[in-house]
Amino acid sequence: MRRSGFLTLLLASAIAIPSLACAADSVSGELKGTDGASHGIVTVTDAPKGVLLRLQVQGLTPGWHGIHFHEKGNCAAPKFTSAGAHVHATTPVVHGLLKADANDAGDLPNLYVAPDGTATVELYSTLVSLKGGKALPALMDADGASVVVHAKPDDYQTQPIGGSGDRVACAVLH
Repeated sequence: MRRSGFLTLLLASAIAIPSLACAADSVSGELKGTDGASHGIVTVTDAPKGVLLRLQVQGLTPGWHGIHFHEKGNCAAPKFTSAGAHVHATTPVVHGLLKADANDAGDLPNLYVAPDGTATVELYSTLVSLKGGKALPALMDADGASVVVHAKPDDYQTQPIGGSGDRVACAVLH
C-alpha cells in the first residue's frame, strides 16, 4: 500500500508541475466581428523577452489577414477605429516587419485562415511586453490594448498599416 501511495503522489506531482509552468501572467479577449458576432478567443501571455499571442478563430474570410496590437482597449463596432493606432514606442511611427527603420511595436506576422474559416496559431513578439518593465511598450497600460484582424494581408512595408485594409475583427485584452 505504501508503494501505491507513493506512486499516486508522484503522479499527482507530475501532473501539477506542467500546470504551474503555465501560470504566467496573461490577458485574453473575445474576438468580435463588425456584425458583433463572436469569432474566437485571443490570449496574450507574458514571456521573458516579449509576449506569446494565441489566436483561435472561426467564421473569418479564408486567406491571409494582417493582425496588429492596437493601442487602446476599445473595440466599438462597426469599424473598430476606437482601438486607435498600432502600439508604438516612438513617433513618427514607421510600420513594417521588413523595414530596417521600423518602430511599430504593434506589428505581427499575418494570420492564415483556412477554407473553413478557422485558424489556430501562436505567435511570439519581442516588440511589446504585457505590463511593462522590459524596456518595451506595455500592452496593458492605462487605456489597455486590443488585437485587430484586418481584411487583407500586411505587406510588411506600406505605411501606415501595410496595405491590410479594413478592420474586420477586434478583441479587447483584459
